[in-house]
Amino acid sequence: MHRPTRFWFHPGILTLLTFCLPLQLHAEISQEERQSTYQQLETFANVLSILQENYVDDINARKAMEGAISGMLLSLDPHSSYLKPEDFKELQEETEGSFSGIGIEVTIEDGILTVVSPIEATPADKAGLKAKDMIIKIDGEPTQNMNPMDAIKKLRGAEGSKVILAIHRKGWEELKDFTLTRATIPLHSVKEAFLEPGLAYIRITNFQSQTTKEVQDALQKLQAQHPINGLILDLRNNPGGLLDQAVSITDIFLDGGLVVYTKGRVREQNMTFQAHSNGGKNLFPLVVLVNEGSASASEIVTGAIQDHKRGIIVGTKTFGKGSVQTIIPLPEGAGLRMTTARYYTPNGRSIQATGITPDVEVPAAGDEKTKKNGTSAALKEADLKNHIPNPDQNQETGQTPAPKKEQLPVLPIEPDATEKPAITPDSPESSADTSKIRLEKDNQLRSALNILKSLKIYSTADTTRPPVQEPVQAKE
Repeated sequence: MHRPTRFWFHPGILTLLTFCLPLQLHAEISQEERQSTYQQLETFANVLSILQENYVDDINARKAMEGAISGMLLSLDPHSSYLKPEDFKELQEETEGSFSGIGIEVTIEDGILTVVSPIEATPADKAGLKAKDMIIKIDGEPTQNMNPMDAIKKLRGAEGSKVILAIHRKGWEELKDFTLTRATIPLHSVKEAFLEPGLAYIRITNFQSQTTKEVQDALQKLQAQHPINGLILDLRNNPGGLLDQAVSITDIFLDGGLVVYTKGRVREQNMTFQAHSNGGKNLFPLVVLVNEGSASASEIVTGAIQDHKRGIIVGTKTFGKGSVQTIIPLPEGAGLRMTTARYYTPNGRSIQATGITPDVEVPAAGDEKTKKNGTSAALKEADLKNHIPNPDQNQETGQTPAPKKEQLPVLPIEPDATEKPAITPDSPESSADTSKIRLEKDNQLRSALNILKSLKIYSTADTTRPPVQEPVQAKE
């Protein structure tokens, strides 16, 4: 039985959809391919032997082999990697608890450790680190071509200890040092509130093993206070997580139908995931908030909601992480993480390297000004070197056809005259604020609330629901 597990890079690259499988999956390889592989392995062995005999210093064969394996995997795509025993053990321990660090998600871009986004309410967030900041040094040590897991180890440490990051940001002439104090980063994933009587708000920061239960508890808590007449589900800057949690959370809001399916080279990687009948529960008007930081599991939820026309997607185009990684245990406690499949939304869309386009696009305050200046604050899957292509892209234009948008009556959205920077309601600045203050500071949330009100009026005026489009069945 396939047992899903989460792969956290906290701090690290975006949380990915992963499976932990025994070493038994394989595809047929021709005799010619095997022969070519043996020849290349012989060349590699000869090079290693020559280095061991003639290099200026003694060669650590194990370290050299691990470096070769890591380089091979990095040449394939940004999400495949070799996990040394200590890394694999740390991964397994992390899936159920918390960690001590500074709270950023990073990736390697052009050989440089680059911030994807700071995790909200963490030392990195409070210090003002931003997406696309380049971490040039960690405690004085250059990060160029540093192994991602080695970089993560340097960023982590005991609670209360300090780490100094030398940061380069576009537009800066010199590096700036940021001194951060490490803290325990808890993996709480759900927060809830009422924005107005009957109009609820739930934010999911990532998809952990208990996230579905947390969402169900949040709904019960809200419903005990007031009947829910509409809900905003906030998935902004949610890097993803467990596949089964993405499916079960989607199941809360659907009354049956396909949620997602995967297709890989190996037959065992072709899987389908269905929602179940919920007896008509939780079918209130729904708005899903997304942005460039919404990835992987977040995009599965968003794609299913959009394809089933269950709610309105609001915000900006998502990250575009549409591949599945399998983690295979190796001898001596090591692990191999490799991309084994793409996932598809119910209507057969692959969002790999393209993302999901919202039904109503609402840039965060300040984003338009950033675009006019020719810069982009967001790092997407398509920006990563060696990213896997989208199989559905038009070969001439490189674009995937956007889904048709349903036209609904929408209340006027007040302009954000002050152009305050957008924040999410669980950031340190707003955690103690009232809903009114949250709405004043977050133009995307304000827009979502206006749209939710429109949906409520629309559903009250016409009780007939738009037909659910028949989902495309996965083909092996």
